[in-house]
Amino acid sequence: MHKSGFVVAAAAAAALGFCAPAGAQQPFEVKIGVLNDMSSLYQDTTGPGSVVAVQMAVEDYMKANPKSALKVSVISADHQNKPDVGSNIARQWYQVENVDVIIDVPNSAVALAVSEVTKQNNKVNLNASAGTARLTGDACSPNLVHWNFDNFALANGTGRAVVATGGDTWFFITADYAFGHDLEAQTSAIVKQQNGKVLGAVRAPLNTPDFSSFLVQAQSSGAKVIGLANAGGDTVNAIKQAAEFGITPKQKLAGLLIFLTDIRSLGLPIAQNLLFTESFYWDLNDKTRAWSKRFAERHKNYPTSNQAASYSAALHYLKAMEVAKSRDGKKVVEQMKSMPTEDDVLGKGSIREDGRKLHPMYLFQAKTPAESKSEWDLYKTVKEIPVNEAWRPLSDGGCSFVAKKT
Repeated sequence: MHKSGFVVAAAAAAALGFCAPAGAQQPFEVKIGVLNDMSSLYQDTTGPGSVVAVQMAVEDYMKANPKSALKVSVISADHQNKPDVGSNIARQWYQVENVDVIIDVPNSAVALAVSEVTKQNNKVNLNASAGTARLTGDACSPNLVHWNFDNFALANGTGRAVVATGGDTWFFITADYAFGHDLEAQTSAIVKQQNGKVLGAVRAPLNTPDFSSFLVQAQSSGAKVIGLANAGGDTVNAIKQAAEFGITPKQKLAGLLIFLTDIRSLGLPIAQNLLFTESFYWDLNDKTRAWSKRFAERHKNYPTSNQAASYSAALHYLKAMEVAKSRDGKKVVEQMKSMPTEDDVLGKGSIREDGRKLHPMYLFQAKTPAESKSEWDLYKTVKEIPVNEAWRPLSDGGCSFVAKKT
């Protein structure tokens, strides 16, 4: 287990002159754990960058609230993309190290396991990086908020767009775990709703270096579209190898979960014209540009949507904790749901009853090399997908504690 600790607020508060005067309220200690992939295929999209983002949220909160009673520390660990490792870290953090909230948690299998441990210990889990829509469906929890994207939003955004441009027959290359299975199912449903056809699918192990056999099966299917129901290094490898084998541009690739670092890794000569759906891009507006510049000064890359969402989640959590000052995770999440969300990365939003964080999504397209003006100038916005179109309806999720109230 990789683990490092950062006591953020104490140093930040001292630098800002935060000294409790006589008669001031006593400090309320809060410990945040950032749990993600620090060493494998998701380390660029989450990893150390998410820790930086959470540290920034703490510092920004303390700067904006110098009289805050909160005293915040941040620790981190690598779950190695293993549910048992993630569960054990979460349990240790909650029961021994007095962690109040776990943020980030890419990999849907790990996310589902950590959510259950969080519920058992009545703590808070703010998921910024996992895709499975089960987190606000049959596996929903009153202790969890799903902050960034989910597979319904990805399928709804990218799937509809690709079918609308003529990609009406699909074959899936799917990561063989909870995230990939769910993303394939969500996208297949959207394709069929649009009168398209799914011709088949093949499942690839997580962190696969060689996609040749899977790409050959996809090529043999004759499908117009090869849907990549994977992420991170797996998506990058599949797209690179498809280009090497001459599969593209004869067949179109649909990257169902793409991040900024993926496009940069691929390079625009290969990635150009890819359609994909995300919640955030550094160059969306003046606020995202300013925040991303600060982030890039501290981290070697510009931020992914996962890292931006980790910042957003941590900032809203601290706002709620300032009011709640409670170790009761359910009460804190209820406080978070009662407050509108607003920050420089995801803008204005809200948290729905089932724990789904609501904000617009965006359909992006990778620029051509001629369109790009700088190293990180990689996306062009096709359209904004408004909240009422982006997310699965509350009534369709099957969340148990929502159903009991309706």
